[in-house]
Amino acid sequence: MNSQFVEEVAREIGNVQLSRRKLLCLGGIAGAGLVLAAASPSSLANELGTLVGSGELNAFVRLSSDGTITIYSARPDMGQGVKTSLPMIVAEEMGAKWSDVVVLQSGVGERYGPQWAGGSMSVASSYDYMREVGASAREMLISAASEFLELPRSQFSVSNSEVIHSSGKRLSFAELAARAARQAVPDPSSLTFKDKSDYTIIGTSISGVDNLEIVTGSALFGIDTHVPDMLYAAYYKCPAIGGKALEANLDDIKRLPGIVDAFIVKGDGNVRQLLSGVAVVGDSTWAVFEAEKKLKIKWDKANASRDSWTQLVQTAKKLSDSEGGSVIYRKGDVTKVFGDNANKVIEGSYSYSFVAHLCLEPMNSTASYRVGSRGEKDSIEIWVPTQSPSSIAPAIQQMYGVDEDQIVVNVTRVGGGFGRRFTSEFVFEAVEISKHMGCPIKLTWTREDDIQHDYFRAGGFQSLKGAVDKKGKLIAWDQHFIGMGNNGKPTSGSRFSRNEFPLLHLSNTRGTSTLIEIDTPCGPWRAPGANTHAFVVQSFIHELAYLSGRDHLEFLLEIFDQRSRKISGKGRSINNARATSVTKLAAEKAGWGRNFQNGRGLGLAFHYSHAGHIAEVAEVSVDAQKKITVHKVTVAVDVGPIINTSGALAQVEGSVMDGLSALIGQRITMEGGQIEQSNLHDYPVLRISAAPKVDVHFIESDNPSTGLGEPALPPLAPAVGNAIFAATGKRIRNMPLITEGYSI
Repeated sequence: MNSQFVEEVAREIGNVQLSRRKLLCLGGIAGAGLVLAAASPSSLANELGTLVGSGELNAFVRLSSDGTITIYSARPDMGQGVKTSLPMIVAEEMGAKWSDVVVLQSGVGERYGPQWAGGSMSVASSYDYMREVGASAREMLISAASEFLELPRSQFSVSNSEVIHSSGKRLSFAELAARAARQAVPDPSSLTFKDKSDYTIIGTSISGVDNLEIVTGSALFGIDTHVPDMLYAAYYKCPAIGGKALEANLDDIKRLPGIVDAFIVKGDGNVRQLLSGVAVVGDSTWAVFEAEKKLKIKWDKANASRDSWTQLVQTAKKLSDSEGGSVIYRKGDVTKVFGDNANKVIEGSYSYSFVAHLCLEPMNSTASYRVGSRGEKDSIEIWVPTQSPSSIAPAIQQMYGVDEDQIVVNVTRVGGGFGRRFTSEFVFEAVEISKHMGCPIKLTWTREDDIQHDYFRAGGFQSLKGAVDKKGKLIAWDQHFIGMGNNGKPTSGSRFSRNEFPLLHLSNTRGTSTLIEIDTPCGPWRAPGANTHAFVVQSFIHELAYLSGRDHLEFLLEIFDQRSRKISGKGRSINNARATSVTKLAAEKAGWGRNFQNGRGLGLAFHYSHAGHIAEVAEVSVDAQKKITVHKVTVAVDVGPIINTSGALAQVEGSVMDGLSALIGQRITMEGGQIEQSNLHDYPVLRISAAPKVDVHFIESDNPSTGLGEPALPPLAPAVGNAIFAATGKRIRNMPLITEGYSI
């Protein structure tokens, strides 16, 4: 598991931990149906005492007398498919027929426990509880059938939404619904689970539960929200991040067609809440976007960012000549190994740019701030696409002094997150404008707002030195990580861990870290940290393999074998056997060892992240004008059991495409604290015509099931970079490739 991501999420959300018994307790009866739900933490506070630690997903199951099985999904779905995969686990253990299942998004509140989604942890952190919820429902249905027929429980089984007696007598879930609701909830320790050989739902290919609505345009994303009497708003902030609005041509803006009001918002100075800016309110999104273009604002930039990419590059160049700041990990004596004339030594310096999230759906939120009258409290209702629903109400409560029970958060479907929607400053902006206007406000960011006021993947620089002995074996590794920091602490994506491959695998290693102070806000970006670390490490391993005169596959497999420490059975750290298996499988399926001519070659890379072991082989050609064609990417995946093969394939394919976009042409630069890129013309995405064939192979291991939204992305960049070297003899050490003259 990515510990960095866990730490970041823990800071963003309030966590609740309940006993498994309480998670499965009977929540109530609706109509003639059975409702399984998590108990409300607030109602259990006296019994459980202080609620601390990391929370688990609460699952709800409603069984109606008409045979409909409603499973509520509490985690936000932003395209990763959890609204389908998590209910599949419940339905499997319950013995339900999937065609009887209806999946609905749950509300937001403490009774659901933590509701965030990210870090590829939704399945990993929920799998066991989803099984328990389903198994508990199954056992309550069996108890109901046993009671009704006055026959021993041991004589019953469950299949296809029926409880079946050994005599052949069948009772449908619908027939048992009311009676099942009266049964005691079983203790989790008493539950048994289906053998995977009996699975009828898990491991199959099931279309996403909202797919039809999405492709027909009927699914409601945040940007589709409409509430009575609402107005529309845009919010313009200082181009230099952190600047304050002093004055603006507000009267001119108010006279524009469709504009209702325009005003300066002081803000609280917190980049994660409410920065100063100018709000424009009108009768349509188009009207406020057009008016925003005509704003003339005087800014106070005294405390604004002055970050410069040019200066960062120069600073990193000076730092790379030193041994590094903090020692992250040291073993053996790398200096002695490098000084031995019998060994071959190579050095390399790598860099990677800042990048933006570029979610398809721009940041948006609808808010209604209602001032209480006649002694009533103020209240706030919010509609928002977010990755962290449970964090919004407490943050709003703290800022506005409104009791949490006066805040309602409605989670919409999310049009892309990738870590960006863990931060919700656009919610504060919508609430503030609504409070000022006295009516509901739908705030939408422009694409320019989205790119220039993002929480970026941090750029960085790394200097490496490695040695191979006369037999071509890797024997020393020295890595100096130069990342970004703020107030002496690493920004998101700039943490260098001793657990990073291959520090623990070798006898002589040293890892050091130095931070460069910046003001540019950074946040989690798909596979935080791993997406850049994999590029550097797996590219440099290829350099060392070439230096040794050995086959890259053979060289990489040998590194796995060098680590002798036993791996925990929990599946939360790199496992040599799993790493070896996926690497061999990817190479085999890609036809590793084929000889190419005319600027064509294969490149290999492996990376472990988010508890997933993934290897990729890219087949690439490069013409005389340095135009790249990625013909095929072969991916071998071990993330434990696959819940939904359809969703899993989509996640891998999406990771490859996203990784290619970032590798080829995406970069964020800044001068004077202002982001220089603004839209797709200077921040390009991969076009359909350039998309490669993606050949995916899953290893269905018995290890715990983990997420797949992130771990398939990191190996892509080094695999393509290594393929470019195989095709041309030119080494790739910088991302994106447009900085080295390549195109796609």
